[in-house]
Amino acid sequence: MFSKIICLLGFAAIARAGLLAAPLLHAAPAVDYYAYPKYEYKYGVADPHTGDHKSQYEVRDGDVVKGQYTVAEPDGTLRIVDYTSDSHNGFNAVVRREGHAIHPQPIAKAYLSAPIIAKPLIAAPLSLGYGHDHY
Repeated sequence: MFSKIICLLGFAAIARAGLLAAPLLHAAPAVDYYAYPKYEYKYGVADPHTGDHKSQYEVRDGDVVKGQYTVAEPDGTLRIVDYTSDSHNGFNAVVRREGHAIHPQPIAKAYLSAPIIAKPLIAAPLSLGYGHDHY
């Protein structure tokens, strides 16, 4: 109830100041523009440090989209996907691989001829890092 009274008092103050009598601005009429969809783009990444290698290319003209993307697989092959999309055939993709898969060889276990002798550990005194050794 109290918030309603505050709102009414606020409107009364605005009306008394003459702000409600100011002309209202009208928004521009909404126009539905139809832009013909046409674009072309491409990008690629080739990072030898991380092994991230990929690219994409796409072109659109109206309702027809054609493109390709590539991804370097962990086994050393390159996956290539060619795709098309239109209102008659829908989305279609053809996936192929190039290169030969390389799989790492298992590491052979090395056996030692001499036994391993463990040495006892000696604990060092604990330092709390206050500049003085207070325990």
